[in-house]
Amino acid sequence: MIFRRLLTLPLLGSLMMIPPAMAQRLSADGANQTFSFLSDQYFDQVYFKFSPTTGTAAGLHQYDPQLEDYSAAGVQREVTALHEFDKKLSAIDPKALDAEPAADYQILLNSIRGQLLQLEVIRGWEKNPDSYSSGITNSIFVIMERPYAPVNMRLRAAVERERLIPQVFVEARKNLKNPPHIYTEIALEQIDGLVSFFQNDVPSAFSAADDAEAKGDFAKSNAAVIEALKSYGAWMKSDLLPRSNGDFRYGAETFSKALADNEMVDIPLDHLLQIGYADLHKNQAEFAKISKEIDPSKTPQQELAELATMHPAPDKLLQSFHDRFDSEIGFIRSHHIITIPSDVQPTLEETPPFMRATTQASMDPPGPFETHSTKAYFNVTLPDPTWSAQRTSEYMAAFNTGTIVSTSVHEAYPGHYVQFLWTPQFPSTIRKLIGANTNIEGWAHYCEQMMLEEGYGQPGFGASTEREAKLIRLGQLQDALLRDARFVVGIRMHTGIGGPLTIPQAEDFFVNEGYQARPIAEVETKRGTSDALYLYYTLGKLEILKLREDVKKKEGAAFNLQQFHDAFMRQGFAPIKVIRKTMLRDDSPVL
Repeated sequence: MIFRRLLTLPLLGSLMMIPPAMAQRLSADGANQTFSFLSDQYFDQVYFKFSPTTGTAAGLHQYDPQLEDYSAAGVQREVTALHEFDKKLSAIDPKALDAEPAADYQILLNSIRGQLLQLEVIRGWEKNPDSYSSGITNSIFVIMERPYAPVNMRLRAAVERERLIPQVFVEARKNLKNPPHIYTEIALEQIDGLVSFFQNDVPSAFSAADDAEAKGDFAKSNAAVIEALKSYGAWMKSDLLPRSNGDFRYGAETFSKALADNEMVDIPLDHLLQIGYADLHKNQAEFAKISKEIDPSKTPQQELAELATMHPAPDKLLQSFHDRFDSEIGFIRSHHIITIPSDVQPTLEETPPFMRATTQASMDPPGPFETHSTKAYFNVTLPDPTWSAQRTSEYMAAFNTGTIVSTSVHEAYPGHYVQFLWTPQFPSTIRKLIGANTNIEGWAHYCEQMMLEEGYGQPGFGASTEREAKLIRLGQLQDALLRDARFVVGIRMHTGIGGPLTIPQAEDFFVNEGYQARPIAEVETKRGTSDALYLYYTLGKLEILKLREDVKKKEGAAFNLQQFHDAFMRQGFAPIKVIRKTMLRDDSPVL
């Protein structure tokens, strides 16, 4: 899923420059102040500067007319800036920092090094053609998505951004060096939807504008974007695809480094793979047990096939999710699961076109600076109307009676949406912006299991009958097996540890071991070629479960589940390693 991790920042533009030498002198006497200054400076001079689209999404609308510099020279400028801040931060002695800033220091430093790994080693800007076409689509989407300003003002910002887009595809043609074939295939799969998005959705979003000059300018800039996208698609098909013979695999060294930088996890990969397989086999055994309870005459595969047919019609899917909210909220409050800071519910809508190839559902909250448009969007990918009846039915199997419950819990209550509602209480700028997916996705995946363990999905609490309760449990296990399959496939496909996997073999693994329909297996495998670390769902869930048990042991009879969850939320999006140290006061292993 997609979850934007944005934060409240101070008025960064008002900060004065401190020379590096002075910063080093300050670190000896005022390390906390020096670090606070440098972190603010980093967000102003690097983070939003090189990602103005993120600035727009955060609600910092001074960035609206700007667009990312996709040129090789622009990438190099970002690399240089990241190295400069790495050097500045490295001049601070973290032992001189108080506990919370010391943790934030490590989070920020790891994030910078993770970005450098992406730009200098993984080099997606040279390998992934979809990052250009979907990237510029997102840049316009964040302007049109929310009515944060009058439509004429947002239209003018969109025009300014659109005028910069054709040059992006000039740079893409220069930058792309032998992409993996699957990357170019994904970009081609999405391109028609992106063209349609600019032909239909973007004009519709600004249809109420009455600024004649802006509308005229928009007609020209939007037509130029459409033409640039069409030309890019034709070029990819005729030129890039035939020579797309690159390797998407990270390799063990890069995979381990990315995991350490992004998640603060340094478990050896062979041991990590054993952990993934153990959870996979545990969930398969539980699936078999529940299946037998439902109908002893059927195998788990037969029960799964029947469950796959128990889904809403595609045009009722969004409503099916909405219908879960009240029961989830009521259960959370009556059973004291976690504090829900707001009564406002998320808005359900169809997934934007540029996200449909690799995601089924996602939560898109507003940026913290948005004061005029604060809706959070629960996106759901509907089946393509051009699909055959069989393909549609296979796809909808992922939204069966059980998985609708687990997906709603994951995305909304008490998963991503509730964590978003806690954002104002996060302790620092860094905790709000720089997030570990083992925290964000781990929390949401943990909630799927935790809610059922606490009694949700039983008759009277989200289910009508014992049979429906068991089907809900099967759906939750099917989703857990999906995440287990990601865990195994990610490691094996990118590193070869445990035996290498080809793309067809990975798809088979999702079907046979992860209990997924073939269309879902295809989507999941595609995603894994670029989202190499998507083991973070299960990994994060297991880290949180261990943390909970360790806190229970420490607190004994005084342990309270709601207090534990609230305390976890207050730590923000930090890696679990950081949260463990705060809640347990030690450096014990995350697993």
